[in-house]
Amino acid sequence: MAVGTRSRLEKTLVEYTMACTPNYVVILSLDTTTRGGSTAIARDAQLLALVRGDATRSHSERLPGEIAAALSEAGLLRADIDLLAVATGPGAFTGLRIGLAAMQGLAMTLCRPVIGISALDALADEVPAGTATLVAPWMDAQRGEVFAMLLDAASGRTLESPLAAPPAVVLAAWRAHLDGHTAVFIGDAAERDAALVAEAGAGQWSTRRPPPLAPALARLARIRAARGEAGLPQQLTPIYVRRPDVEIERERRERP
Repeated sequence: MAVGTRSRLEKTLVEYTMACTPNYVVILSLDTTTRGGSTAIARDAQLLALVRGDATRSHSERLPGEIAAALSEAGLLRADIDLLAVATGPGAFTGLRIGLAAMQGLAMTLCRPVIGISALDALADEVPAGTATLVAPWMDAQRGEVFAMLLDAASGRTLESPLAAPPAVVLAAWRAHLDGHTAVFIGDAAERDAALVAEAGAGQWSTRRPPPLAPALARLARIRAARGEAGLPQQLTPIYVRRPDVEIERERRERP
């Protein structure tokens, strides 16, 4: 990045942080951690637009059009955006990288700050308060595994850090937390693995089908921006949890 461009971005970030309050901010949020994904625009706590991704097409092919569609639905221009938010993973490696690159490019073009948010945090935010004592974001990680973590619903405290492992292994590791509690499993693998949860004897539990995550990303970004957590585009860091499939496959091929 050119020195002049970086200086301009940093100046804008300082000005934004000083001016940003929870009362007025326009946020463009993007999730590409799943095949479908979603794009949303929010002002304050109001959702202005939501575009669900077309899972039959690649993110790189459709992303510009979906962002344009969200802006059109909201009646806004790109220059009206105050803050960008993007899911940083875990998820499909290719989609994740495309989403991060797209938001980094927009942040540099518009000279706007950006916030990266875990898709697992966004899933947890979709569980209404008082529903259960534990929240378990539960994403399909392919290869017979899930991306998962376990949170205390009341405090939001992480009880079990994000990991990628077979569902039965995760449930066995969480058994001490789950016994005697109510838990909500939310994510695209939650209903699929309901029988495994039942077999594990995981206390009282239920599953929730995940909605598009872009609105939750916008909500969380608004809160975190008010705490001064907005950053520069080069500060975005993907959350892989495990090594990308392409690296694992390359290592397998190179073995003697």
